Amino acid sequence: MAQLSFLEQLLQERRALSVSELTADIKIVLENRFVDVWVEGEISNFKRHSSGHWYFSMKDEGAAIRCASFRMQNRLIRFTPEDGLSVRARGRISLYEARGEYQLIVDYLEPIGIGALQLAFEQLKRKLAAEGLFDIEHKRELPALPACIGVVTSPTGAALRDILRVINRRNNSLNILIAAARVQGDSAARELAQAIEQLNAQADVEVIIVGRGGGSVEDLWAFNEERVARAIYDSRVPVISAVGHETDFTIADFVADLRASTPSAAAEIVSMARDEVVVQLAGAMQAMFTAMRYRLLESRNQLKEVVSSRALTAVPERIRTYRQGFDDAVHEMESAVKSRIRTERAAQQNLKLRIRDANIRHKLARQRGELDVLTTKLNGARNLAIDRNREQFSIAVGKLQSLSPLAVLGRGYAIAFEAAGNIIKRADAVRSGKQVRVRVAEGEILCTKE
Repeated sequence: MAQLSFLEQLLQERRALSVSELTADIKIVLENRFVDVWVEGEISNFKRHSSGHWYFSMKDEGAAIRCASFRMQNRLIRFTPEDGLSVRARGRISLYEARGEYQLIVDYLEPIGIGALQLAFEQLKRKLAAEGLFDIEHKRELPALPACIGVVTSPTGAALRDILRVINRRNNSLNILIAAARVQGDSAARELAQAIEQLNAQADVEVIIVGRGGGSVEDLWAFNEERVARAIYDSRVPVISAVGHETDFTIADFVADLRASTPSAAAEIVSMARDEVVVQLAGAMQAMFTAMRYRLLESRNQLKEVVSSRALTAVPERIRTYRQGFDDAVHEMESAVKSRIRTERAAQQNLKLRIRDANIRHKLARQRGELDVLTTKLNGARNLAIDRNREQFSIAVGKLQSLSPLAVLGRGYAIAFEAAGNIIKRADAVRSGKQVRVRVAEGEILCTKE
């Protein structure tokens, strides 16, 4: 290959890159240099896109960087970012070529100074409290003697064994429906919510226990999920939350109608022992009999006092007095009605006489004559106006006819036109041999100038 001249080399070195080429080169450098970085800063301008992606900025006193966390990554982040929150992010630097901006693609995010789970717990707690899911007026009373109890828990956990043991010991006649669900793990929240909905579909279930044994915050986290909280809130029957130990608190505890310290305590609440029921019934019956005896004695004493009272002997005399007063009132009412009838009858007779004295026919004849006179006057005025308008119209027609160009032509005059239709006012305006049209009173004449 022939050696390039100095000018060709210079021109080749000065070849300009396109914006896309330069951006692609920069992107390669950035993505190869910053493959895995940790960044600390404060979140600002956080936006949650409808696609599930998160877009925000991280800033400190001297700079800011755009960040993006896509749906597949942020679904593993327990809390929701918010403006002003100090966080530590892990990710890689990339270049968004459409805007020529570099950004941090976030794969992991954690708050600084507080655990991610604790922050997520507080965020969801504030949200549901603002919606009224924790309000006391939504709490329902538990049935006193339920016949059927629903239990939502793991079928292999110690919580279910504790619940069954307590219920069998206290009252083994209760019906128990178990809706099995995982109580920890990624799918636990979905299974717990579905189990609550399944028990609500059973018409005979009167109360539901939702719970599990103790564990770490991560183990109990399914009971802090929003889906479980809303399933408890939407339940048609009361729900008892029995999660972990007495010191453990979850979102389910705040939404439920009642919180039990342990699953065993929840079982004791809903299952009253048969011996206790018998004792309570016997006590209630004894109290009822005592109250009835006391009421009978009290009524008997009151009756004796009434019979021996002088007021009882005065009752017939009062009845006679009231009866006589009633008769007097009826007599006065009848007299008033008869007097009113006589008055109305006299007024009616007087009205008939007044109507008879008024000669209605005579009055109608007089008014008909007045109407005829007015009609005659109206017709005369109308005819006079028509004659006057007809005379004025004739005069106007005569004036118009005297001013019409056709009337002038009728007196022997004529109008000459060019071929284009223009009126000829001067003879020298028409060249020799040129044809003109002459309009007379009746018709036109075609002439040629010599």
